[in-house]
Amino acid sequence: MGSIIWILIMALIIISDQITKHIVSTNIKVGELIPVINNFFYITYHTNTGAAWGILQDKLYILIPLTIVFSLVMFYMLFKTEHKLLKIALSFILGGAIGNLIDRVVKGSVVDFLDFYFGKFHFPTFNIADCFIVIGTILLGTYIVLYGKEPEEEEKKESA
Repeated sequence: MGSIIWILIMALIIISDQITKHIVSTNIKVGELIPVINNFFYITYHTNTGAAWGILQDKLYILIPLTIVFSLVMFYMLFKTEHKLLKIALSFILGGAIGNLIDRVVKGSVVDFLDFYFGKFHFPTFNIADCFIVIGTILLGTYIVLYGKEPEEEEKKESA
């Protein structure tokens, strides 16, 4: 039962990501803005052939293998650790990474649709997978700050 919950979390993230992307891509024209909160939050439809903030545009030959390698490492860590904060962080990151990987492999680009404006600043458009990658990364950082220890500190405590 223990490992199933983490796989279920990843699956729910992937499913919700793929469903929302499908709804957007079948019902909204590319570039169309649907106001949710005028001058602040819109639903739109954009495709991104790169990574976050459009870096590595058209470099799927880099992004796909990197995502696969990092995902395999995170899967290993997920099932190796017993710490729940680390497990949830890795599950969130993996769910988001796999959601975007599916788009890259199947469509050659990632569907983005959450669009925010802060005055004149336009935040880069993103999706559900990106939300979970960011939340998972924050949780991972929290885990590292709270529970990560330098190997030398561990050795000193054990020898004392």
